[in-house]
Amino acid sequence: MSIVKINDKYPFEFETVRVNEWGQIACRKRGRAFAFREPLAVEVGLEMVEIPGGKFMMGSPESEHEHSTDESPQHQVTIQPFYIGKYPVTQAQWNAISNASPVKRELDLDEPGSERYYTPLEDPDWNKVVNLPITGVYWDEAHEFCHRLSRDTGRKYRLPTEAEWEYACRAGTQTPFYFGPTITPDLANYRGTDAGKVDDKCFCSGADDRGAKGIYRDDITPVDTFSPNAFGLYDLHGNVAEWCLDAWHGDYRGAPTDGSAWIADGDDDMVTRGGSFRSSPAQCRSASRQLHTSKRYGRVAIGLRVVCELPRTS
Repeated sequence: MSIVKINDKYPFEFETVRVNEWGQIACRKRGRAFAFREPLAVEVGLEMVEIPGGKFMMGSPESEHEHSTDESPQHQVTIQPFYIGKYPVTQAQWNAISNASPVKRELDLDEPGSERYYTPLEDPDWNKVVNLPITGVYWDEAHEFCHRLSRDTGRKYRLPTEAEWEYACRAGTQTPFYFGPTITPDLANYRGTDAGKVDDKCFCSGADDRGAKGIYRDDITPVDTFSPNAFGLYDLHGNVAEWCLDAWHGDYRGAPTDGSAWIADGDDDMVTRGGSFRSSPAQCRSASRQLHTSKRYGRVAIGLRVVCELPRTS
């Protein structure tokens, strides 16, 4: 497929925040980025933000609070320019694409008795949830969404690689979160209260390092509820976990350094990033990775964000 050059970019402005070690807002700053809008249906579009190429250190240092060995070793990665969704894919956007003809499979999240969530078009309250993220998405269904977008727009859409996702999330930062060293429920949607035992294995605190505990909303929130990062991207910490293109690997030994996907043939162990409204603070960090043991796995807290691919320059 040829990749269509994007000529209809527009600038947009936003406000970012930076917090101190207690999670208190220390400063606010105006930001500016460029995006284009992909029309999907009447009054429904997909806003794609331009991400400049560059280099960054992927993973977390051993000194980071709640560091995990699967985030090691830190390694420098070179990223080519690309476009990524300003928000996770919303229910309105999913509906617009799910009504198109299939490429490889149907897109039907309405499975009674499952933990998958779907708001049908005929729902009289549909207009109330247009900015809520779609959830309960299988990895294979996320790919089908991208296949349909690619076919219908003439651009190359896909899931982000792990490296692209982390680079986009960090937006030039090296702290555990894009807004600073810690997180509070005023900054993102996650489990801000103690969880006690989880699967009889561990205790999950609702606080991160010196950050304060708060509330556990136990539900998704609109994708534009919290402040964006320096690239103008929203909802990268918490709310819904987001599928990546990569297969799961237990650490970064042998990982690509060019930003490409790390895929193991025949492997159903896949990666999500960002954590969700059900996640502990640690699982919402920029470097945190979550393993899901099947491509056919779509719990209520898993959604997606899409990338529009540009020609590689080297």
